Amino acid sequence: MRVFKSLAVPGFAAVLGLIATPALSSPTTYPLTLDNCGAKVTIAKAPARAIGLGQNSAEIMLLLGLEDKMAGTAFWPSKVLPELAEANAKVKLLSVEFPTFESILAQNPDFVAAALPSLIGPTSKVAKREDFDKVGIPSYISPSTCLNTEKVKDQYGSRDRLWNMDLLYKEIDELSQIFDVADRGQALIADFKKREAALRASVPKDGKQLSYVFWFSSQSPSADAYLGGKNGASGFIADLLGGKNAVTAEAEWPTLGWESIIAANPDVIVVANLDRNRWELDKPEAKIKFLNSDPAVSQMPAVKNKAIVVMDGQAMNPTIRTIYGAEQVAEQLKALGLIK
Repeated sequence: MRVFKSLAVPGFAAVLGLIATPALSSPTTYPLTLDNCGAKVTIAKAPARAIGLGQNSAEIMLLLGLEDKMAGTAFWPSKVLPELAEANAKVKLLSVEFPTFESILAQNPDFVAAALPSLIGPTSKVAKREDFDKVGIPSYISPSTCLNTEKVKDQYGSRDRLWNMDLLYKEIDELSQIFDVADRGQALIADFKKREAALRASVPKDGKQLSYVFWFSSQSPSADAYLGGKNGASGFIADLLGGKNAVTAEAEWPTLGWESIIAANPDVIVVANLDRNRWELDKPEAKIKFLNSDPAVSQMPAVKNKAIVVMDGQAMNPTIRTIYGAEQVAEQLKALGLIK
């Protein structure tokens, strides 16, 4: 079993080439006002000391070539994309976990972009959006993660429809407008759309709709597993590859016991590779060992058929990593002869 430790970025050089071409988009007119997750955000001028709270926000900024406009980043479940490592090294790392509000303010930021509501949302342990408003710092939350929390009483919420890349494209477009680099944003979106279209052609060889379970992590082998929900990024990846998510819960991150996972009987088990090392089962090797050694789980057809693939855990969040993760899964499924 090949375990992927990093992600290839096949379109990255092409994106840089497109960025280098003359600007095709109009310059941003300030003040710029955007509707963002139920709030109006006004940007007076292009940020010069931005904070990327959460991996997705930070990596989008880096992909847009904004490292010189960034005062810091925080909250990284996985290591930065290898192709962005040099640019990222120029930016101060506040913490790989949740930073403090004080540590953010100490960087004298003029803009904060957050990948998750748990970083600046109403129940955030870091700071609430109004805390940034009080000190005159505009904030932006990833549109992909602004979810309804009424049905599922946790910070992650639930989705009643399948996530798709349109929300990510909206995020890239809006961030590129905020920084007055709209041409770079459109080039990046074009690259992702091309790769998304290529993956749509990766359908099962025998025409069967493969079902997937996306296992993010577990506190222990006996604990319930954190899984990618039906309509989240994991469900999108399954759909992108001509299949479906075997998990039917609308919660963004449902937890299921292994009896329920066995009953779901997926054709493919996707295990996450996480760099955070919070739990032993963050490691894909530990997950695969459990799948093959547990008396009940090892009898699942997907395990017996060795239909276990490894994907970057951050790709299970609705982020730029999702398309990279789908490419990882597709490569391994092709090697197994399950898709074209």
